[in-house]
Amino acid sequence: MRTVIPMITIGVLFFIFGFVTWLNGALIPFLQIISDLNEFQALLVAFCFYIAYVVMALPMSWILDRTGYKNGMVLGLMLVGVGLFLFVPAAKTHYFSIFLFAQFVVGSGLTLLQTASNPYIVRIGPHESAAARIAIMGILNKLAGVFAPLFFTWLVLSDFPNVSAASIAELSATERAAQVSAMAANIIPPYIGMGVAMLVLALGLFGIKLPHIREEAPSGADVHTSVLRYPQLVLGAVALFFYVGVEVIAGDTIGMYGSRLGLANYASLTSYVMAAMVVGYLLGLILIPRLLSQQAALTGSAVLGLIFSGALLLSSDTSTAIASAIWGWTSVPVVPNSVALLALLGLANAMVWPAIWPLALADLGKFTARGSAILIMGIAGGAVLPLVYGALADVYSAKHAYALLPIGYAVICWYGLVGHKKRSW
Repeated sequence: MRTVIPMITIGVLFFIFGFVTWLNGALIPFLQIISDLNEFQALLVAFCFYIAYVVMALPMSWILDRTGYKNGMVLGLMLVGVGLFLFVPAAKTHYFSIFLFAQFVVGSGLTLLQTASNPYIVRIGPHESAAARIAIMGILNKLAGVFAPLFFTWLVLSDFPNVSAASIAELSATERAAQVSAMAANIIPPYIGMGVAMLVLALGLFGIKLPHIREEAPSGADVHTSVLRYPQLVLGAVALFFYVGVEVIAGDTIGMYGSRLGLANYASLTSYVMAAMVVGYLLGLILIPRLLSQQAALTGSAVLGLIFSGALLLSSDTSTAIASAIWGWTSVPVVPNSVALLALLGLANAMVWPAIWPLALADLGKFTARGSAILIMGIAGGAVLPLVYGALADVYSAKHAYALLPIGYAVICWYGLVGHKKRSW
């Protein structure tokens, strides 16, 4: 019972991370339509969300030093709730800048939640099975990612079937303005509901007793005077930067890519990526540490990412052979090969985050909380790399811009093979 209740509690938080984070996959093409944005401008939504992890990571670690893990999680939930409420004035005014500020506030709350919960789940049990515990959290996180775009589509877009960037472009100015106003109004009720839910959850978490985690000094390892003297941590943050970047590119651009191809289900395409990630997490939970080490899982995932992203660059936008072969026998709509390969990147991405965290936090001892903040700052990749993708897409093409993906997977592969072993500069 010592670990069951904390695992359930943190599991609920990871579900929330996933739900709020992967709403972006549906929100970005939605805002692109109602605000008439190009690729670069639309991806500012992801930028403002993920840049909060850079700006707020160290301040949030200082808050954790004073409040402890649990109270930090409570404050994080409250801040997420405030950010969700800010979507109401944003939708009423149609000001894109308010949407961006709301995203930053939500991202700040998640920064505090992530900085507290990730090291907690690593330290609550044996180090060797830390990746498996994070995999359990990841399953909940990505299941939420499956439901979030479907939830958004059902509540916000159910009154607007077959609406896409291509169909909106064909309307007259008057018809387009009326359609945009109606779509914006639909976003208000679900975001109010989610904001209230965050505050209720914060109150509930405040009343739960969680065991205190003591950070022991590392045994048999070099003890440094600064957290930045641990190469496995700093290089882990670099690997996370590229990982989150390629993960967000896959999850948040698949909807825009599908919208440009005229796919009717563009807003729910992020669910395909998340479903693939759930499959990857389940495999990781079965294989780690019984058959695969955390390092082997990380390296294998990176190699798989290199294969899928390379195939994506050469894939067809019309043939549905891949989707038909993998899930064509189900009732799930098939998609072009390029979109299917973007979705399959979820399988490659699944075990990267769970594997990097324990490898990067190994032997940090008293620096674990500060080290966690450094790793959280690596989430900035989700802010920077999608913008780079958007700029490349505007100059070249959406597909050619995906050439950024193999670079990210190559960096992750190097960390899995070499970087995580370094203990001195």
